[in-house]
Amino acid sequence: MAKQYAVIGMGRFGTSVASELYEMGYEVLGIDTNEDKIQDAVDFVTHAVTADSTDDNALKALGIRNFDVVVVAIGADIQASILTTLILKELGVKKIVVKAQNELHGKVLTKIGADKVVYPERDMGIRVAHNLISPNILDYIELSPEYSMIEIVANHKMVGKTLQETDIRKKYGCTVMAIKRGEDINISPLANDRIDQGDILVVIGKNDDLQTLEEEA
Repeated sequence: MAKQYAVIGMGRFGTSVASELYEMGYEVLGIDTNEDKIQDAVDFVTHAVTADSTDDNALKALGIRNFDVVVVAIGADIQASILTTLILKELGVKKIVVKAQNELHGKVLTKIGADKVVYPERDMGIRVAHNLISPNILDYIELSPEYSMIEIVANHKMVGKTLQETDIRKKYGCTVMAIKRGEDINISPLANDRIDQGDILVVIGKNDDLQTLEEEA
C-alpha cells in the first residue's frame, strides 16, 4: 500500500513538501489553522483540513496516527511546533519530521522525539553560499559536521579526460560517486570513464577538501 503523508502548516515550506509528494502520487493530508491557506491547498493535496494541531482531540479525530509520516512545517510559532510534535509523539505517529527555525529549536525537537529535524532556511543559505563560491556548484548537502556531498558541473579542465586523469581523488581527497549525463546516471563510475561536456559529477568528501575543489572549479 502506498505511503500516506500528513503535512501540518501550509506555509511556503509545507506547501512545497505537500505538492511534491502529491505530484509523486502519494496520498497527502494538508492541515492548517488558516482557512484561506487550506482553500489554496485543495488543488495540490488529497485532503485539506482546517484544524488546530495543538489540540490533541482534533488530531485524533483526523486519524493522524494512521499516517506513515507526519511533517510539521509550522512557520514562526515555535511553541505550536513543539507542542504539535509532543502530541504526535504521544499519539504514536510512526515518523515525525519537523522544520526547525534554529539550532536551539532543533535540539528541543530532537529531545522530545522528532525522528528528523530539517532546517530549510539554513540549508538553503548554505547552498546559496556554496553556489556563490563557484557557479559550477549545483547542489551542496551536508552529511555530517565533517563530510558533505556536492554536485558540480564538469569544468573545461575535466572535459575529455577520464576520471583517473582528472586525479580528483589524489589531488583533493574526494570521491566521485556518480556522473549524471542528461537523464542517465552512472553510479560508481570506473577510473577509465570519460567526462563529457555538460556532465555533472556527484562528489563526496571532507568539507575542507570539497572547499578546495569548489574554489578551483
